[in-house]
Amino acid sequence: MHVKETDRNTILKHDSFHPQALRNGLTYWQMLRVRRITSDPVETVHAMTEMVNKLAERGYPRIELEKTRDRVLAIPRDEALRTTRETSSESPFVPWVTDTEYSIRNEFPDQSECSLSLPYNSVELEEQIKPAFNIKDIMWEKTKKCCTSSPRKFVRYCFELFPVLTWLPQYKIKEYLLGDIVSGIIVGIVTIPQAIAYSLLASQAPIYGLYTNFFCCIIYFFMASSHHNCVGTFGVLCLMVGESVNKHLKAAGFTEYGDEVLNSTLTSNSTVCGRSCYAIMLATSLTFMVGVYQVLMGIFHLGFISVYLSEPLLSGFVTGSSLTIITSQMKYLLGLKIPRSDGAGSLITTWIDIFTNLQDTNICDFIASAVTIAVMVPVKIINDRFKSKMKVPFPVEIFVIIVATLVSHYYDFNRKYKSSICGSIPTGFMSPRAPEWSMIPSIATDAIPIAIIGFAMTVSLAEIFAKKHGYTVSINQEMIAIGMCNVIPSFFYSFASCAALAKTLLKESTGANTQLNGIVSSLLLMIVLLALSHLLYSLQNSILGVITIVSLKGALVKFADTPKMWRISRIDTVVWWVSMLASALISTEIGLLVGVCFSMLCVIFRTQRPRATLLGNVSGTEIYEDQLQYKELNTIPNIKIYRFNGSLYYANKDYFIASLHSKTGVNPSIVLTLQRKAKREEVTPGQTNHRFGSKLNVIKTVCKPRKSLDTTLSAIDVHSLIIDCGAMQFVDSAGLSILKEVRNDYEEIGVWVFLANCNPSVCRLLHNGDFFSVINSSASEHAFHSVHDAVTFAERKFRKKMTTGINNVSIPTPDHNDTDDGQ
Repeated sequence: MHVKETDRNTILKHDSFHPQALRNGLTYWQMLRVRRITSDPVETVHAMTEMVNKLAERGYPRIELEKTRDRVLAIPRDEALRTTRETSSESPFVPWVTDTEYSIRNEFPDQSECSLSLPYNSVELEEQIKPAFNIKDIMWEKTKKCCTSSPRKFVRYCFELFPVLTWLPQYKIKEYLLGDIVSGIIVGIVTIPQAIAYSLLASQAPIYGLYTNFFCCIIYFFMASSHHNCVGTFGVLCLMVGESVNKHLKAAGFTEYGDEVLNSTLTSNSTVCGRSCYAIMLATSLTFMVGVYQVLMGIFHLGFISVYLSEPLLSGFVTGSSLTIITSQMKYLLGLKIPRSDGAGSLITTWIDIFTNLQDTNICDFIASAVTIAVMVPVKIINDRFKSKMKVPFPVEIFVIIVATLVSHYYDFNRKYKSSICGSIPTGFMSPRAPEWSMIPSIATDAIPIAIIGFAMTVSLAEIFAKKHGYTVSINQEMIAIGMCNVIPSFFYSFASCAALAKTLLKESTGANTQLNGIVSSLLLMIVLLALSHLLYSLQNSILGVITIVSLKGALVKFADTPKMWRISRIDTVVWWVSMLASALISTEIGLLVGVCFSMLCVIFRTQRPRATLLGNVSGTEIYEDQLQYKELNTIPNIKIYRFNGSLYYANKDYFIASLHSKTGVNPSIVLTLQRKAKREEVTPGQTNHRFGSKLNVIKTVCKPRKSLDTTLSAIDVHSLIIDCGAMQFVDSAGLSILKEVRNDYEEIGVWVFLANCNPSVCRLLHNGDFFSVINSSASEHAFHSVHDAVTFAERKFRKKMTTGINNVSIPTPDHNDTDDGQ
């Protein structure tokens, strides 16, 4: 008879069945399974042959063994049934009737055991030998590597610091040049009005916004690893710069509209400095520190800081800051001369001032603002709706600026209606000037949140478009690049800049391929600076305010996305709202801090109280899933499988214990107390006896004769507890103590505790923490690679405990009389 091989590894095993089972088509042939017992396959074959010969001597048909190394040998079912019928008719005997399972080994469970219903594999893995970790040697090698110089290393460093040296020689002129030029012109046209408008937001003269965009585009061209980012003035950063500048202007004694008010305490080279001069000194000093922070973060590879600024947090922060920006621009739209409010609650106080002074609205500014909004908003909507069909979006900003400037100039709005205008804008470039070093200590702390937001926006946009277009960016190089875009321009009357979302989207959608696009935009800005800036003298500030507000449309539409966000993740939605409200109602700096802290608290809360549940088996599989989440799962009798969906550490150890007792329904402390109480009491027949079940605090009082302690112990319907550690990323010392406590408490009341799906770090902690040495058994008997293995082992261990404890292989001689009776 030929035996086919299957894919399960087991020990040589013999299981017999009741004669009734034989009639149902079951035979011992189906339970004869062999696997390699020793490391030598030849010995394995000898052992299998010896067993088959032994069976043949007892009267069973001889089996032809197929020589295999690690395969199970089993009789095909059809052939087994046919052989059984033939054997039954020729020799009327059946195997000895027993429910006990035997192993070829004398000790259990030194080797794996398996049956048809309870397959189980014991796996012990040997860890890789890792080299000794010597921090002194590593630091020495790192230092030696950094300090060692060579021409090749210098060239490599230059290529890393200036990525343009890598991509510019490979520039495809025919494929890229036209798109870069067209996109550069479009972005430059849009940048001009936004640069002037954002200058008011930063409490600076309009010319400084043009300087900022001009210099940062050139520097970013040389140092950026991103091909599509568009750097320049960004509304949120300008708002934060303006808040810091206004705070120090007030401290220095300047008023909101006192451009000519002098402060006798401020002198520079024996020259008295006015408000505008002092404002740009503050802005350049602040920008210099922002750039220094960003460069240092890039040098020391601190790009990981951006991971703590989640997408909901940044989105909520930008939206809240946008509300503050809109509020700050409303006075320009209405032509009101009210002081700028800064600090906590500035949004509310500004609106109070607006409604208080509403009767002083400048009708000319109000009408100009209304007309501009009526023109810009529909054009923006058309550009967004038909952007797939329009090769180039209509530059409504530059159109509005040209028309508004001409109308304001020829109708003399400033003289006739007292309308606020930009005023004189100098032509050309100013001489470079170092930041005011004496101001740096006072503005150093203000630069920190600006630096963080600046690099976070730049890095996130760089990664988004790099992934979209199939290239890679260096986060640390991006931080150095944007840092240098702030350090160097601070010597040329510029303020803080970063990548701007709206301009980056415009740049990418108009066909830009490389940062050569930024050089084209800078050339256009240079033309305006050298020849056209003085023509903007009559441009109304209300028009600039409208341009600023309309450009924030993308941030405001995030409110419409909150229902969808709520359906996806309620925690992220709450983070968004908290960040938005904090940055809008308190201040931008505090709002960012509140958002980061709240986001971290949400993470801590989710790890402190993770989901805990009991698992059930999916029929016919080795899969175990949440019983509360899925239907039609099978509960394993007398075994509780507990899953804790989080790491086990000091903050959630108490919750782990509480949820374990609640889910399993067994509190070892209560059960043990009742057991000891029952043992001490002398219960006589007819007296009241207390019986307790497996549920917490469930005690039934009945009048029955005296019961032994064994009866009390048997009332607990759980013999094994399996803890699924698959979701535990780590376990600290407090968690290890809790696992030891759980094991000791449950085993004291007769419940075995097993661990499953432990990752290598958790297993190493268990070994180092003497988790297995205390129980005087190997790790393979208490920590398993799957829940199914743990379940199988627990069932087999319980069945062995309930049997007579026979461990040796016993092959009975067939009894012909018993066979006749069975038939």
